[in-house]
Parts: sequence; structure tokens; C-alpha cells
Amino acid sequence: MPQGKLISVNVGRPRIVLWKGTQVSTGIFKSPVGGPIELNHVNLCGDRQADLSVHGGPYKAVYGYPSEHYPYWRQQLPQPDLPWGAFGENLTTEGLFEDSLHIGDQLRIGTALLQVTQPRVPCYKITIRFDRDDMIKLFIESNTSGFYFSVIEEGQLTAGDTIEIIHRDPAKVSVADINHLYYRTSRDHGLLARAVNLEALPESWRDHLRQRAGQTTTR
Repeated sequence: MPQGKLISVNVGRPRIVLWKGTQVSTGIFKSPVGGPIELNHVNLCGDRQADLSVHGGPYKAVYGYPSEHYPYWRQQLPQPDLPWGAFGENLTTEGLFEDSLHIGDQLRIGTALLQVTQPRVPCYKITIRFDRDDMIKLFIESNTSGFYFSVIEEGQLTAGDTIEIIHRDPAKVSVADINHLYYRTSRDHGLLARAVNLEALPESWRDHLRQRAGQTTTR
């Protein structure tokens, strides 16, 4: 199976920041940490989310983001430095991409076993992180969503660990495919039909895509 590498493990606890005159609690600020780091079914040790209604939980236990996207952002953003974890990711990866990683794929990282569940849909917290009102738009247009994982087996992760894809989901619906369906840049009815039946995809996503499928069949 294809292999990648864990470049950085990043954690952070919610902090209060002032944004547009309002105090906001956010956990998007993550920093690299040395390992090994314990991973349980909902979190890395030392990491927390501020709003559990939209962040965290078993289907968003860990957020991964490819290190290969950083050169693009270093050109697009004026920050003098863009350290690992800048996009709020827990795992900065090498060798994993949205268009080749499938929903339902299972990855062994360290002693933990993770499953790909969904792409990231950016919220206003990313505008706070980069102090840019257009950051959500830029992030979506970049096609660099990253990917969330659920935890099948708890374990320990360390920067430098090999990432091994030990199971490929037979439906072969990539993270990028879900993005294209969600943002309506794809109207592939066959892909939509496969996506709504993905057991690893959270029910909220599947309900949304079922509504999309109903809309396309009534037109």
C-alpha cells in the first residue's frame, strides 16, 4: 500500500481572541509538539476544540493537512512565517492528497489506526487565524481542504512516523470528490450515488448529499 510520512504533530487548547470588537474562543491555534503523543477516540493529548457543536467528536477526532500545500500558501499570504499547524491541523502530512485519499481509507500511523471521514469545510475561525476577511473564499478556491479522521484504534503518534494506508475503501470516493459534490463543481450522478452510501461518511454529510440527489432527479 502507498506510504506517507507524519511531518508534525500539532496541538493547542482554546484561547480567547479579540475579533471585530468581540471576544471569541477558538482552538485553531496549534503548535508542533514532540512525541510520542497519545491519541484517543476523540482527541490528541493536549488538544481541545472550542465549539464542540461543529468541531471535534468521533468523526473529527484528528485533522490532517498536507505539507505539500504550504509552498502555495507561502506565496499567497503575507505572513513572514507559516509554521506547521498554521491551518489548525493536528497532523501535518507528506504523501497524502485530497484527490487520492478515499473516504473510508484506513491508515496506520505509529500505533494508532485512523479512518478518513470527511473534508474540512472552513468556518470563520480561519479568518481570525489569518486576519483576512477573504480567507474562507481563498481556502475553498485553493482546493486544499485537508481531511478529518476518526480513530479506530487508539495509540501513540510521533513526528517522523511512517503513514501506511492499510485499507482502501472499495467505493473509491476521494476527499476531493466530496468537495466537488458539496460545492457543486461536480454533477456526476454516479459519484453522488456512491457517496451517499459511504458508511465512513458522517450521516449529516450523507443527508446533505441525499437532498442533492433528490434535487437532481426532480429537474
